[in-house]
Amino acid sequence: MVNYNHYTYKITWSEEDQEFVGLCAEFPSMSYLDKDQNATLKGITDLIKDVVTDMESNGEIVP
Repeated sequence: MVNYNHYTYKITWSEEDQEFVGLCAEFPSMSYLDKDQNATLKGITDLIKDVVTDMESNGEIVP
């Protein structure tokens, strides 16, 4: 299993959305928005964990 905690995560502020945006360099199409910075990091990490788990269960190559 790929360790999703080893990916590169970035949390930034979105003026347009007035929320923090969580991003993952290895999955550029994925993002997570929340008003709380810590919740944003947890949210994007959990999202990527789910994506990686799904990809692995379907035999896909995980970045």
